[in-house]
Amino acid sequence: MAAFYHEVTGMEITYAEDEYAAITDGTTSIYFGRIAGREPVEWPSPAKQFHLDFRVPDVERAVADYLALGATRPEFQPGVTEEGTRWVVLRDPQGHVFCVCPETS
Repeated sequence: MAAFYHEVTGMEITYAEDEYAAITDGTTSIYFGRIAGREPVEWPSPAKQFHLDFRVPDVERAVADYLALGATRPEFQPGVTEEGTRWVVLRDPQGHVFCVCPETS
């Protein structure tokens, strides 16, 4: 998780063990702990463990980059309409849902 989110955010990995890891930019930190037996929740579902939104200059480019890092794109995409893409929902390699949003949203 730390390696994936390090690539997504550019935050430095400050701690990494099999069961626990952390990334930071010096102001904000995100900590990851392994939970035995944890199963990813279905999407859509209100049962998310956490949810991050990332604002990026180019949504489609960021989505392609994150998919190359191991994210997956679920079928249900409430932010993608006939009028265009407002945001894209992805799953990180452990199945946590996050959104990729334009900077101006």
